[in-house]
Amino acid sequence: MTSVPGRLGRGLPVVLLYAALAALALLVGAAAVRQPVPALVVAVAVLAIGLSALRPMVIPLLVLPTLLVVARLDLGGVDLSVSDAALAAAVLPAALLGVRPYSPSMRNLMWLTVVYQASTLFTVIANAYAANLVEWVHAWFLTGGALVVGWGVGRAGWARTAMALVATVASLIGLAVVVQFVINVGQGSFEAVYVQWPYPMHKNFTGTTLGIVAAVAFAAPPWLIPRRAIATALFWWCTLAVLLSQSGQAIIALAVAVGVIVVRSGQARRRSKLILLAAVPAVWVVISLARSELASGNVHNSTSQRLTWFAESWDLWLSSPITGIGLRWWYTDRAPERFQPPNAELEVLTSAGLLGLAGFIVLMVGTLVILWRVEPLYGTVAFVAVLSRFVQGQFDLFWVAVQISLAFAVVGICLGAKASADAESAPRGSLVGEDAPAA
Repeated sequence: MTSVPGRLGRGLPVVLLYAALAALALLVGAAAVRQPVPALVVAVAVLAIGLSALRPMVIPLLVLPTLLVVARLDLGGVDLSVSDAALAAAVLPAALLGVRPYSPSMRNLMWLTVVYQASTLFTVIANAYAANLVEWVHAWFLTGGALVVGWGVGRAGWARTAMALVATVASLIGLAVVVQFVINVGQGSFEAVYVQWPYPMHKNFTGTTLGIVAAVAFAAPPWLIPRRAIATALFWWCTLAVLLSQSGQAIIALAVAVGVIVVRSGQARRRSKLILLAAVPAVWVVISLARSELASGNVHNSTSQRLTWFAESWDLWLSSPITGIGLRWWYTDRAPERFQPPNAELEVLTSAGLLGLAGFIVLMVGTLVILWRVEPLYGTVAFVAVLSRFVQGQFDLFWVAVQISLAFAVVGICLGAKASADAESAPRGSLVGEDAPAA
């Protein structure tokens, strides 16, 4: 029979904990009257700590769907997207509480992000302004931070739940696109869709984001989406929204991703062939529209403007070929004219010079090579997520929130889920998965 002192020894810490929480609750309640915002922040932080004690990866899991939210926050004059704020909140618990060790593939990807950060550090030193340093840190959060968050969720065995949450938000964004298209048609307009409600969304944001989700849904194996019917419905819904958005880069990237999935998986089913054949006319429409814009003589349309920006970006790079003129320079007065580079390589070249471009190529090519070598059951989804973003970046800016963090979070989920499956199937105490020695 347990002694009274023994029972008190175990119960006293619990009593003290409840007393501390009660006191904190009273303090938060008192502060809420005069300073509601700080009180709310403290209350949310306490709740997060409590949830993390019960389920270490609950914060990264709940944060994942908000990576798709591009709405802006005004935090005392600091302009920040919901996606960036959520990612920043999720990285620390994922890094501290996530299961270790990382698999070899995960470690190699993390090193690739370090290589890119090292290559762009030169432009931070050569071009000393605050936004340059902020964007340098931001770039790592979009890649390495998203990898860590995705790994933590996937390794904890919550890959399906995470995908369900992401799919829900993506479906709602798709609904916003469809509703806006119907409103536009009612007003006699069949132009590209720019969503206005619940908050403004550019056609290239909705198109590229939903294009990545569509590619993931098309490639999704049962461990990620248990029912094929659900995956198929998600794919067609997101694809419809991509087409309605009329984002050319998203349409081309989705066509490329579908082709890679069909070829790599060896699918010979009628459905896969039909989808692949349907992608050809979609790409042809995009190319035809670009040709007609060039032939129109209008220098202000999308295609002609991009050609102008190509030449201007080249001239700007020549002004500082080794280190570039700084990250996100188009938001500053560092260039004679403010314009955005029309593709990923020119963006990096003008921002970080030849050194940064070398690091960018190492990051992207190295990532794709590593993911291609991962078991297709897990690697294909991760590969097409990054490939989609890379192809999209050939026609517009690359280093933007949501699209990059979403792609790399998917990669982390896939690698974490593979490590989790390997750990469950391996004998106790043995090396598993990629850490196991070759036979």
